[in-house]
Formats: sequence, C-alpha cells, structure tokens
Amino acid sequence: MPLSKRARIEAYIPERGDNAYGRLHRAIEQEFLHTFGGCTVIKNNKGLYLGSDGVLDFDRVNVIYADTPFDFDKHFDDISEYADRLRQAALEASKEESILIVVHGIYHSI
Repeated sequence: MPLSKRARIEAYIPERGDNAYGRLHRAIEQEFLHTFGGCTVIKNNKGLYLGSDGVLDFDRVNVIYADTPFDFDKHFDDISEYADRLRQAALEASKEESILIVVHGIYHSI
C-alpha cells in the first residue's frame, strides 16, 4: 500500500509548578484526544534558548502531539488556522511570551 501523507501537530508546553500549566497540559491532551482520537505525551524534555540579554536559559518542556486524519497539503489552510487558534488559547491560559505549536507532514502506512 502507498504511504499516506498526514499532518502532525505538536504543542510544546513548559513545565511549571503552577496549576494553570497543569490545566493547560490536560486541556491540550483532551483537545487532541477528542479532535483526533488520541495523542502522545513526551515529558521532561530540556529546551535551551538565549534570552534577549544573550544569557543562556532553559526550560523543562512537555511535548504533546497528535497525527491528524487530514492530508497536510490539501488542508494546509485549515490546519494552519487550527494551529493559530491552539497557540492563542495556550498563550491566554499561560504566562508565556510565546508557545511553540509545530505542524508538519508525516507519512503513514495504512
């Protein structure tokens, strides 16, 4: 069977001791579960970055991802809009300056 190109959407959520982040994490899990039928969670990743002052800093980050049933190329605009809405909701629910949402094509053997 030929491979089928699908869109994978990933949310990178910082780990914080704040209950709001736990609720955000669970909300994204539930969103992906009910929208796409499931998700994968990879916890305790280390994210490195340079602050605006040039100082190295890091966060612990959880990655939550789901493979959508949508063809990446055919539904690019809809997927892009969904990712923007997800990012905006995550920003509103957190104290972050930015939240990384990634969408890319992935091939499935079905």
